[in-house]
Amino acid sequence: MSLKLPTELLQTAQMTEAEMLKEIAIMLYQQQRIHLEQAAQISGMAIDDFYQLLIGRNLITLPTDPDDESNELILASLNTSLQQAKEGKLHPISELWDDIDV
Repeated sequence: MSLKLPTELLQTAQMTEAEMLKEIAIMLYQQQRIHLEQAAQISGMAIDDFYQLLIGRNLITLPTDPDDESNELILASLNTSLQQAKEGKLHPISELWDDIDV
């Protein structure tokens, strides 16, 4: 999906295209018109980064248990993983724990 914003609009708003897309994604997410995964895609951000942006703006609250994630974030991550698997973007099981510090 590609969205081209008019230069005049960006100049009037004094925003870059990336900033404007991020704000549009946040607005649509807040209005419950799109899901977290879709909003992250529109903003050009990773799902986790977009989720952190929403937390930073106090638009959503962190779970009380730091090990818990919202169901929507879990679902979005699963959808991303499934899409990557369909595209053949797989990692050998032997590399599963390579970047984990114990």
